[in-house]
Amino acid sequence: MREYITDEFAKAVANMQALADDVALAEQVERSVLLCTDALRNGRKLLFCGNGGSAADAQHWAGELVSRFYYDRPGLAAIALTTDSSILTAIGNDYGYDYVFARQVEALGQAGDVLVAISTSGNSPNVLRAADVARARGMKVIAFTGRSGGKLLAMADLCFRMPSDETPRIQEGHEFVGHLLCALIEAGIFPRDAG
Repeated sequence: MREYITDEFAKAVANMQALADDVALAEQVERSVLLCTDALRNGRKLLFCGNGGSAADAQHWAGELVSRFYYDRPGLAAIALTTDSSILTAIGNDYGYDYVFARQVEALGQAGDVLVAISTSGNSPNVLRAADVARARGMKVIAFTGRSGGKLLAMADLCFRMPSDETPRIQEGHEFVGHLLCALIEAGIFPRDAG
């Protein structure tokens, strides 16, 4: 058991070091923050979707923006498409699970909004459909995936590909980058020194 614990720590540290060494990551974060802050300044919103642990990330990041991250400030327009069980089950029943996010993007998304699409494989059918609808509506798509990017890579304006093929490592990287985005979006819209 000790060996397993030690190995897991080593893998997590190596994963984070690989992220830190990725020279393109900082630029991607900056570009993503600009997409999101521009949308929010123009009265638009951020929509988040994903399955399983990625659904938890969608809810977590939307919550950080609507409530607060580092400090008190007005709420930011962010919606997790993973939270309304009546909507999810109605769409799943009437149209199929592949449409649970796409139908919500169709109903709630507008040109100028941003969809944050989270899929460790980059191939989740319901996330791909949501990205497809978002692009058709004139929305920007920021993707979070594993190493390959999957099919989602080609559908995204920006894609954060984690340097791993292991789901736990991918999710750990997602959480770190998601927190960076939340902090920088918060500071971009409501700088602390602005009063």
